[in-house]
Amino acid sequence: MKKNKISFETGFWAGFEAGNPFKAVEAFFDFADLDYYKQNLSEAVIFSYKREVHKQDNPSDVFVLYTAFSFFIKVCYCLQKKSKKWKVTPSLRSEMVFHFSSLTKEEYENPFIVFQNTFDEKTLEEFEFFLSQIFEHSLSPHAGDPESDVTTPYIYLIKMLDAAELIRERGVEKYQSL
Repeated sequence: MKKNKISFETGFWAGFEAGNPFKAVEAFFDFADLDYYKQNLSEAVIFSYKREVHKQDNPSDVFVLYTAFSFFIKVCYCLQKKSKKWKVTPSLRSEMVFHFSSLTKEEYENPFIVFQNTFDEKTLEEFEFFLSQIFEHSLSPHAGDPESDVTTPYIYLIKMLDAAELIRERGVEKYQSL
């Protein structure tokens, strides 16, 4: 039986289609770095409550950011299933790195836990709704109040960004069969 390959829709902003979630993570962080994503997500959340338009000089940047985050959520959803066959290469450092401060020690050692916990708590559809609300309200010149909880998905998205960057930095290896 042939498996259906998921398109992560990277062609729009990365310039090529990535079918493998690990290559898709590479494309995501090749497009922009971790700090850029965290900063812009935080700004979008803040601007969703203001009367000002986020990225007023070029609001189309918000649309590109929305598509990149929408893609990222799909990749993270796929990564939660990869933990059964793949593991993150062990770190040579024993200390936590500052820019991964959202992760616990256990999540730092095994970032796949972040994706499993995230999608146990929120569905893919709830994250997509969160993204559409935040980016819609951040582009509105009217003071808004997103209709749902934005704190929980925001925190999980920050954790997923950290976990994905950690996977990218350390690499992955397949579990050896016994």
